[in-house]
Amino acid sequence: MSGNVAGFGGSCYSVGMNRPESDATANSTGRVFFGDRVVKSAEKTPLVQAVFDGVADRYDLMNDLMSAGVHRRWKQAMVEVLNPTASIQLADVAGGTGDVAFRVWNWLTRRGRSPSPKCRVTVCDITESMVTRGRNRALNRGIARGIDFIVADAEILPLTSNSQDAVTNAFGIRNVTDPLAALHEVRRVLRRGGRFLCLEFGGPVAPGLDRLYYTYAAQVLPRLGQLVTRQGDSYRYLAESIRRFPDRDVFAEQIEDAGLDRVRTRVLSGGIVTLYSAWRL
Repeated sequence: MSGNVAGFGGSCYSVGMNRPESDATANSTGRVFFGDRVVKSAEKTPLVQAVFDGVADRYDLMNDLMSAGVHRRWKQAMVEVLNPTASIQLADVAGGTGDVAFRVWNWLTRRGRSPSPKCRVTVCDITESMVTRGRNRALNRGIARGIDFIVADAEILPLTSNSQDAVTNAFGIRNVTDPLAALHEVRRVLRRGGRFLCLEFGGPVAPGLDRLYYTYAAQVLPRLGQLVTRQGDSYRYLAESIRRFPDRDVFAEQIEDAGLDRVRTRVLSGGIVTLYSAWRL
């Protein structure tokens, strides 16, 4: 997979296009997709928790292995676009073991402008074992204050309305039972002028790369997951969830449906990943 990053200019989404029904969004029947399975809406969150609980100990290693380390570039690209200030109030939703939070912290400290006492990065994740691992990683890095790890549902964030300068989400929105509800929560917690940045898989992938990529996701990832974590089914679900996630124009419209503005998309690695940017105005 390529690590090249395309520029922002090409893909500014505008509303008005017909949108097909999204497999990623909870529908009126109360049933949603969990990978390729159709389950009751109430069942998806515990299933997702079980997936990540089973792989938490080797989650970071698997990220490196299954992306050949390119996930680091994708996340760094998001932090560079965010360009966080020393006093930023940031919620990293579905933040897992803290990858994005640590990159924000490093961004501030490496520029000689240490995070101010007002800086607060709140990592929210639905799976307790992922939160515990993230908290331990922070302590191992000598970060005792400034980054908080909390168990929280992306659809019901325990954060005050209009309290955050930015909200980030890296590869977590497709695991949410109702992504539109999660996007409404993003808007609620953002203050005016606040920014939402989201990394997610979803095509279209560049011709010539698409078949290789989807074959890799469907066949190699589960085998690699079984070898490294003994949880092949978990990585089969993750591959299926990638395939089910809406194309970038459809998801961009969902972001606008939630009340966010100036939605733009930035294509990374030939369309394998998209960086979404939006504002609360």
